[in-house]
Amino acid sequence: MTMTLIKRSVQWLKKRAEREYGKKQRLAAILLGGFFFWIVAPVFTIIGSYYLDRWFGLSRFIFGLIQLLIALSLMVTGWLFANWTIKVQYSLGRGTPAPVMPTQKLIVEKPYTYCRNPMTLGTALFYLGVAVGLGSLSALALALIYPVGILIYVKLIEEKELEARFGSEYVEYKRNTSFLIPRLLKKD
Repeated sequence: MTMTLIKRSVQWLKKRAEREYGKKQRLAAILLGGFFFWIVAPVFTIIGSYYLDRWFGLSRFIFGLIQLLIALSLMVTGWLFANWTIKVQYSLGRGTPAPVMPTQKLIVEKPYTYCRNPMTLGTALFYLGVAVGLGSLSALALALIYPVGILIYVKLIEEKELEARFGSEYVEYKRNTSFLIPRLLKKD
């Protein structure tokens, strides 16, 4: 049953990819996604961690200026990296990060030369920065929900859909580019 569901999802996404979306449609999808990922999810993490910490009796960790600098570094780096990805998907790929409006071409330019999932890497760094800034173990757990969920989706569905759409070009890209953690040194 699971394999049937995965195959149907891949077929559905492939059909969505056959349709080209206008600039206004793509921009609306990006703004809606941005509201969710940059406002709703961090607020959920902040409020959720407050209640979870109280419920489990967890204390916050506080390291002053160092904690603030680490949090801000992670948040700014993650935000910039994820938004760079969105810009490239919108302009070069003529799509969005949303699976319902996927890119029309395989993007193998930066930031996709660093890893195959730079959007997920960027948002994970941003949410990790929020959690570090809060100094909360429960916030760290909440911050992992999206990246873990999306990476499972990518492995089970998106990679199969990309291979079905782009064939050997995607297989070659996948073979030469890390999944999430950028390689510091290129393979020969």
